Amino acid sequence: MKNPITGLSKVFESRIRLGVMSVLMVNEEVNFNDLKEMLEVTDGNLATHLVNLEENGFIKVHKGFIGKKTNTTYSVTKSGEKAFREHIIALENMIKGNEVDFFLHLYFEIQSTF
Repeated sequence: MKNPITGLSKVFESRIRLGVMSVLMVNEEVNFNDLKEMLEVTDGNLATHLVNLEENGFIKVHKGFIGKKTNTTYSVTKSGEKAFREHIIALENMIKGNEVDFFLHLYFEIQSTF
């Protein structure tokens, strides 16, 4: 029997990191305060998880200003998108109890090249 957790990324084990990536996958860019509100977490907790995702190369941090106020936004990187898609496929396969469908995997590989 195949190990059911093969392909799962340890980086996405945290519900907060999973939430951050889910939000960033469907939005081009999201600022810190919006992420904090959506995920209902504290500043420090969110910041810790964002650093982890950034250190793993899964998100990019953009620091700027709106008027005189700082504005930090986040976006997913190509490698972050690929890793997250692979994690989701592994979760789906674990739930279904089967191997990755070749064509589904190929589809996501092709999508990640655009």
